[in-house]
Amino acid sequence: MKIGIPKEATDSRVAMVPSVMKKLGDDQVTFLIEKGAGVAASLGDDAYAAVATVTDRQTVIKDSDIVVSIAPLPEADQAALKEGALMISMFQPYNDESVVPALKEKGRQAVSMDMIPRTTLAQSMDILSSMAAVAGYKAVLTAANKLPRYFPMMITAAGSIRPAKVLVLGAGVAGLQAIATARRLGAMVEAFDVRAAAKEEVQSLGAKFIEVEGAADDKDAGGYAVAQSEEYLKRQRAEVQDRASKSDVIITTAQVRGRKAPILLPKDTVDKMKPGSVVVDLASSSGGNCELSEDNQAINHNGVTIIGNSALAADMPQDSSVLFSNNILNFLKIIIKDGQMNLDLENEIIASALITK
Repeated sequence: MKIGIPKEATDSRVAMVPSVMKKLGDDQVTFLIEKGAGVAASLGDDAYAAVATVTDRQTVIKDSDIVVSIAPLPEADQAALKEGALMISMFQPYNDESVVPALKEKGRQAVSMDMIPRTTLAQSMDILSSMAAVAGYKAVLTAANKLPRYFPMMITAAGSIRPAKVLVLGAGVAGLQAIATARRLGAMVEAFDVRAAAKEEVQSLGAKFIEVEGAADDKDAGGYAVAQSEEYLKRQRAEVQDRASKSDVIITTAQVRGRKAPILLPKDTVDKMKPGSVVVDLASSSGGNCELSEDNQAINHNGVTIIGNSALAADMPQDSSVLFSNNILNFLKIIIKDGQMNLDLENEIIASALITK
């Protein structure tokens, strides 16, 4: 069986790294990788030579039984796949209803890694969580770089500097990593999440949890946020506005799968923030938690820097690629048996991720 790794067109990450290929490659499973695929992640072709065949894109696409990529292959590449080949990528069918019908119409089979169930059994394959953790970490560093003051308290001969106040909205994987990173940098951190279960996790990291009573029950939401009532959102906005006006940095991470991200920072809240403050919106690709966010843009609104970026994981391409690769490796282990592809639909993980067959 041949597994192909093409170069990403617009992403600095690579779908698999040499150290991970080494764990799966043998006489029955071999790898093809496009020349230069890992260069942007500081992984040159020489690093792949011992574990894969480094070749041109056309060969990778037409000769592979499984093609793994971060972004879905362009139509021209999909059309060149060999019959029965499996694409593994991030198709995000919950954001675009036309994805699955289009693949079915052309008779292509595909696994969407963002459809892996967020369960304990599938945790080692959960690419969304892996990338969210990197994004949460990078969001704090991005904010610190833009903030015109220190994160930690400083006591010097020239005077004392108070610690920065950081507010994290959404305490999922990205939010918790942001909290931990901001705390390591010495900031005072507060966090809010509609999920009651997040309180203990936030407090365990040394941050203060902001409680707003009356949230909708989320115990059956599989780790995702759920839609809330307008009355609850009104009280939530009032509390967030009060906290935001006193914060130096706000990092927003709240997303509802398959729906527009909830607005947690309306324009009038941003208007109350201090000049020099920074907002990093990790939900910008699905509409943004900040009303003023523009995806993939950094704007200045009355002295407040607003950074909309849902792809911060790609700004740390080497470690992001390692984590992505490990998730892929663990999935490949359950679909490859004795060098053959075995898409067992009795397996909950495969059944969830296989969007077309």
